[in-house]
Amino acid sequence: MDLQAAEKKVLELQTLLNQYSYEYYVMDQPSVPDAEYDRLLRELIGYEEKFPELQTADSPTQRVGGAILDMFEKVEHTTPMLSLGNAFNESDLRDFDRKVRQSVGDNFSYVCELKIDGLAVTLQYENGYFVRGATRGDGTIGEDITANLKTIKSIPLKLREPVAIEVRGEAFMPKKSFESLNKAKEERGEEPFANPRNAAAGSLRQLDPKLAAKRNLDIFLYAIADLGETGVRSHSEGLDLLDRLGFKTNRERKTCSNIEEVLAYIVEWTEQRLNLAYDIDGIVVKVDSLEQQDELGFTAKVLDGPLLINSQLKKSLQP
Repeated sequence: MDLQAAEKKVLELQTLLNQYSYEYYVMDQPSVPDAEYDRLLRELIGYEEKFPELQTADSPTQRVGGAILDMFEKVEHTTPMLSLGNAFNESDLRDFDRKVRQSVGDNFSYVCELKIDGLAVTLQYENGYFVRGATRGDGTIGEDITANLKTIKSIPLKLREPVAIEVRGEAFMPKKSFESLNKAKEERGEEPFANPRNAAAGSLRQLDPKLAAKRNLDIFLYAIADLGETGVRSHSEGLDLLDRLGFKTNRERKTCSNIEEVLAYIVEWTEQRLNLAYDIDGIVVKVDSLEQQDELGFTAKVLDGPLLINSQLKKSLQP
């Protein structure tokens, strides 16, 4: 096969495999069996080995793990990765609601999301291609873990639009992956990880990306670092944009028109949390409008940033 024919075939395989990965890892709606995906991936690897000049940054073969690193380079975030304000009971939450209404009136809504118990990361894309990923670190300076993040199959290596964007998310280890990992460690006589969060953090800080690739991590994206000229006016619109670009967001989010709906959402997920395939450590509640978020940030410093509702809040809501 000549180079021109090989280029056509490689592009076909890359496009097909990336679509299958999106269906499986993002939408949870696989359209082909694993054996068929593996067969096509082996075929693509064969072409790229014979014609290495045809290997691209968004090829599925780039997820298997790169060279072992000596150390992680430091990365300065373009916009700070802020921490969350805490609330531990219904009184805290209602006080938050009161301050919101005092500042912006009654014409607003909340967005409630599950707080994934994992490792906060930021992903940077240029012209639609994933170019860098980093840990939160101290919020200003993190560590470049691009090679390890590439092994997470739900992170798109190429977006559906050729945009420049930086997004924030929570990388985590699903419960099944955690159980399998600890079982293997125990069989080798090694000390198991204490919880999925520690396992995820340890996996993403492996200097050997091939080890990280074996850990079967996942991610949910929850924010855009700099909205720029996206035209997004609310947090929920930002999540919808992430969906359109091909990112994996958490579908259990809900827009609430008042604090009573927020409280009901908290009770619901406090009861259902053990049925989830991943760990959560709370609920994040945000005013949906970005304009109102900015107003709150300037008029009430205690509201600067989203509010985290402790997962034990249900206890304080019981009669």
